[in-house]
Amino acid sequence: MANKNYRSSTGVDEFYYGVLDETGAEIIAGGIERVEFLQTITVELPSEIVRAFGDNRTAELTTSNGNISVTSAFHKIPTEDKTVLFGLESSTDDIHSFGSDDTPPYVAVIFAKTFEDGSREWVGLTKGMFMRPNINGQTKEDGVEFQNEEITAEFMDREVDGFTKEKSVLFGYDAKGSVAKRDALFQKIFGVAHPDAAPEV
Repeated sequence: MANKNYRSSTGVDEFYYGVLDETGAEIIAGGIERVEFLQTITVELPSEIVRAFGDNRTAELTTSNGNISVTSAFHKIPTEDKTVLFGLESSTDDIHSFGSDDTPPYVAVIFAKTFEDGSREWVGLTKGMFMRPNINGQTKEDGVEFQNEEITAEFMDREVDGFTKEKSVLFGYDAKGSVAKRDALFQKIFGVAHPDAAPEV
């Protein structure tokens, strides 16, 4: 058995998203975008055990998996990314809006959990939709306090090359200096290479 890794992550980095191509011609429509300065991200994978009873005892167990939700906080989310992620309409004079007919697109997401030894665990979310956020503000007091922005999304399964069943979350670990899992995950989730990947010859 290979040596197991018990290191705990200490940070997050490299949040990317891409709008899915609903025609099925390719995985993403257009390129991928990075939102910098990710602060926290939580992927909730609810699951519960369901019991079947008979003869006054448990006859069988199975699992019931709930909806996958993602909550992420950023130092700031640029307006250009909000417009795409939330399906917002913009006017010709560059004014952006929220409305009852907003239709956010399906997107895929990848981010990295970072470790003190330079290794990374890459997490990919295959198909989901972001919900429009609250708008918050706070008065400035004696000191400076930066406000962050938090967004939430829900994800579902989709077909992914290399798997026999549809999947919603993929992950892979790269030791320091390695990018093999990163590059494989970008191809499975987005259908394109990581921006820093070496070009094919």
